[in-house]
Amino acid sequence: MQHFSNNNDNQPLSKFELMLKTNSVYFFDSNEFEEIILFYVDSGKFSLAKKALHLGLSQHPSSVSLKLIHVELLILDEKLDNAEKILDQLKEIEPSNEDIYIQKAAIFSKKGKHQLAVDNLQLALLYADEDAEILSMIGMEYLFLEDFDTARFNFAKSLDVEYENYSSLYNVIYCFDMMKKHKEAIVYLIKYIEKDPYSEIAWHQLGRQYYIVFDYQKALQAFEYSILIDEEFIGAHLEKAKTLEELGHYKEAIVFYHKTMELDTPTSFAYLRIGKCYEQLKSAKDAIDFYNKTVTEDPLLDKGWLALTDIYISRNNFYKALFYINKALSIDEENYLYWHKFAEINLKLNLFEEAARAYYKCIGLKDDRLEVYLALADVLHFLGEFDEAIVVLMDAREAYKDQAEIIYRLAGMHFLVQKKKEGLFFFESALKSDLDYLDVAKELYPTVIELNEVQLLISKFKGLGES
Repeated sequence: MQHFSNNNDNQPLSKFELMLKTNSVYFFDSNEFEEIILFYVDSGKFSLAKKALHLGLSQHPSSVSLKLIHVELLILDEKLDNAEKILDQLKEIEPSNEDIYIQKAAIFSKKGKHQLAVDNLQLALLYADEDAEILSMIGMEYLFLEDFDTARFNFAKSLDVEYENYSSLYNVIYCFDMMKKHKEAIVYLIKYIEKDPYSEIAWHQLGRQYYIVFDYQKALQAFEYSILIDEEFIGAHLEKAKTLEELGHYKEAIVFYHKTMELDTPTSFAYLRIGKCYEQLKSAKDAIDFYNKTVTEDPLLDKGWLALTDIYISRNNFYKALFYINKALSIDEENYLYWHKFAEINLKLNLFEEAARAYYKCIGLKDDRLEVYLALADVLHFLGEFDEAIVVLMDAREAYKDQAEIIYRLAGMHFLVQKKKEGLFFFESALKSDLDYLDVAKELYPTVIELNEVQLLISKFKGLGES
């Protein structure tokens, strides 16, 4: 249907608006009402659309097309049951009208009944002259059902009918992505390009697939073809920059990241990647400059604050690193990797209580790596919190069994809390499992290792090792 724009040349619209101003009643045919209503819907003027619909139905009470528009407006208002009743009535009048089944499908989809939506769209296909849009809608319903293979099949069929429907092309590739079938996606795109070699979208998507499977040279070539076809295709420039970065061509990557900002407004992502490239080029000053631009552009981008944290750690400026990791944590305090970095920075600054708090937070966030348990136990040992350290080590033992790193520490800690019997038990167990780790234990618990009973135990196991 051809929609018109709001100007004085559009007589039905001007006539309708004059009618509203003068409280007159003019006659319009049903097609004119359709265009007026759809114009107001497209303009977001729903109250005027409803006025036009009300008047249209009063002048053309048997118009199926106007009743279908009424259904659309009811669906927009979430009045699904009312819409369904009208559709049931229309189905009795025009059982072969595909729009009835399409609208019924829309209602079922909104109700989360996606298989019923598919069933109605299949009925619409029986009566439709053009299949592409309906096939695409069926694909969307299968996406909701997470049946990606059937969804892909329908989007591909839609493309066969309407070859330049790039929305369906994107959806085909999305389905391949969700199924992690990247090689199949590459084969599909190559065949697509054979039919349409000047599709910048297809070349761009092909480049993305090569990038995902780490074939960066072919990805680069695909993005270059995409740019040759459309020099202002920002997505292709951005992906080319990312690929150049992966290939270690950092100076070229910077050029293309800048190009994306020339074509459109600067983005925090481009600033961040430029900063990463400068960091790889050992130009810390430029890297810091672009990381600062990143967080200025998007203060809620925690990755920007993390990049600043890491670069100041590498420069041994731990006070600034602490400032920036706190910024990252204020955005995402449930990220255990940030808490781990926070702990490490505090250790460098000899802020052991803060480090212990951070390691506890890591464990609370299910970061149960052995290194976290050991680091927390060692910090608690340094703080003189021996009983707490033993609790942490016992938790570690439950998760990691009798690892030497855990058992030696349990031995040492039990001696420190005057539990010699338990200490000797753990030392014997530790020496049995890994005699070489004793050197680390000597650094951790030098006074304990010098005890006579411990020395006798060590001598016994060393003697067994030599024999």
